[in-house]
Amino acid sequence: MAITYEFIKTCKQTGARLGKVHTPHGSFDTPAFMPVGTLATVKTMSPEELQEMNANIILSNTYHLWLRPGEDIIEEAGGLHKFMNWDGAILTDSGGFQVFSLSDLRQIEEEGVHFRNHISGEKLFLSPEKAMHIQNALGSDIMMAFDECPPYPAEYDYMKKSVERTSRWAERCLTAHKKPDTQGLFGIVQGGEYEELRRQSAEDLTSLDFPGYAIGGLSVGEPKDVMNRVLEFTTPILPENKPRYLMGVGSPDSLIDGAIRGVDMFDCVLPTRIARNGTCMTSNGRLVVRNAKFARDFRPIDENCDCYTCRNYSRAYIRHLVKNNETFGFRLTTYHNLYFLLKLMEHVRQAIREDRLGDFREEFFEQYGFNKPNAKNF
Repeated sequence: MAITYEFIKTCKQTGARLGKVHTPHGSFDTPAFMPVGTLATVKTMSPEELQEMNANIILSNTYHLWLRPGEDIIEEAGGLHKFMNWDGAILTDSGGFQVFSLSDLRQIEEEGVHFRNHISGEKLFLSPEKAMHIQNALGSDIMMAFDECPPYPAEYDYMKKSVERTSRWAERCLTAHKKPDTQGLFGIVQGGEYEELRRQSAEDLTSLDFPGYAIGGLSVGEPKDVMNRVLEFTTPILPENKPRYLMGVGSPDSLIDGAIRGVDMFDCVLPTRIARNGTCMTSNGRLVVRNAKFARDFRPIDENCDCYTCRNYSRAYIRHLVKNNETFGFRLTTYHNLYFLLKLMEHVRQAIREDRLGDFREEFFEQYGFNKPNAKNF
């Protein structure tokens, strides 16, 4: 099997899991955050910088790489790892989320989805078989099944039909997957906020014995208490010997709360996207370095951080760069935000080892300001 999960221990205080996922391109400790490299690059970062900050797995996007440069070019280059000079693990999503989020003109049918290219407007068709073909060509370590990602909120009857279609598509993905010995395929549990439908989806997918399972359809606009409630009844019905991946989640509070609820893997564009707006994650909460009050502030972004950015550059300098749209400024804020989240997950794993993740959560939330009234989140 291309992907295996090694369970290490459970936190006695919270039930969070400590583990390790083994892939054809190395192993990574869990719970883990995966930086997102949509177009075969984590925006403004080099592979060497990602290695410096101990990012052992990154995510790339099937939909975008299919459109540009095309999976055939990447396959000809020797696969995604060689194409982008990255020797760590890579996860590719199925492309389904982009079909539903980027295209206003789409038609879902049993065979797949007809939609328009968000760049050129040309008509395209994506099916479970096509999504598998593209990902096999890309050569990622972990592939995702093609699913329907319903909006939030959605009526029960619509969601039930969507879950049933996603289960049928999952079977077709398994049949179409040509490289199971070198690429692991994860199923995606859907069902919105409905416990009965989440259970149905989980039962359908676990019967197919995927090497890992994602929890989809969250972080799509629902309140965080709804997401946490869904995780509380979803993760316990997933296999204990397989990795659990919560898709599209990357705010510090949700990473900790997700880990407490048994999630092993997370990804999100949040740290890189907000970095390009001059917003930084720090040990004392959100800091918008563009703000005028930092024009003469010669302290680092975060005085408790030892990343490259904080060791070498001041808020005043970074503000100057960002305000003038200098690429180096975006590189510095991106480096810091990714480092911050990867370091946060190191602290989470250490707290699980020491059976004190609940205490760590309280300390972090207090220092970060999540416990304050009207606290600013991301």
